Amino acid sequence: MNDKYFIDTNILIYSIDNQDKVKKPRSLALVNEAIISRNGIISWQVLQEFLNVATRKFETTFKPHDLSEYTQKVLNPLCEIYPDINLYHDALGINQSTNYSFYDSLILASAIRAECTILYSEDFQAGQIINRLKVVNPFLD
Repeated sequence: MNDKYFIDTNILIYSIDNQDKVKKPRSLALVNEAIISRNGIISWQVLQEFLNVATRKFETTFKPHDLSEYTQKVLNPLCEIYPDINLYHDALGINQSTNYSFYDSLILASAIRAECTILYSEDFQAGQIINRLKVVNPFLD
């Protein structure tokens, strides 16, 4: 996999969630490949959403120290897109043309800004192409 790809929040969540035995291995493989190849990217939004879920929604929530370590070793190296006014304008344009929510449009705008060719997510229409960005659901056979 040589192209840059964007990892949506749900992929990160499944990679550490022990509840879904089917999605965890595929998610974990994507995250590991992202770190090794340096082709995987997340945004500040994904980092925030992940931390919110990890501190509140798992059966056993993570301790702050463990999350800090995970953030330092995994999330920080992947995080390349930070918010600015132009990113918000891009997201609003995508929102208008696709009818995705603003936050979903912000994910798309971030992936496009990072020049990714693939967005791994289960929250978008698989196979859809937006500005040369192809949505791929890694859990579909």
